[in-house]
Amino acid sequence: MTIALGADDAAYDLKETIKKYLEERGIEVVDYGVYDTKPSLYPDIAVKVAEAIAGGKHERGILMCGTGLGMAITANKVPGIRAATCHDTYSAERARKSNDAQILTMGARVIGPELAKSVVDAWLKSEFQGGGSTAKVARIAEYEKKYLKKER
Repeated sequence: MTIALGADDAAYDLKETIKKYLEERGIEVVDYGVYDTKPSLYPDIAVKVAEAIAGGKHERGILMCGTGLGMAITANKVPGIRAATCHDTYSAERARKSNDAQILTMGARVIGPELAKSVVDAWLKSEFQGGGSTAKVARIAEYEKKYLKKER
């Protein structure tokens, strides 16, 4: 599995920490930027990662900004993407098991590096369980299709 990774300038340091952490565990990472702390627009990074995942280039992605919220909002604009902001291990686990979230978002101003590593671990170890959540995730996709049709 390759993980698509992206961040804005506010989360550059956290991205680099998570990147190193994943690589040390033998997980392949594709870094979509940013590559320094110069001011940047997080929507540009979020869309790059979300499009790569929606297109099947990567199975999962991790996006980081100041709060993780803007990245999630933007990534969720890409059809087929379910991005969830998680700052604790339980939410990260449930984002995968119940919601089949392919993208984890975190906020560098909200979570410390060690907790972020634990959140990433919980998210990576979890898989969609289906069951009662299958109909809910399917309904999300139905609403997405409904509103995509209205835009045209």
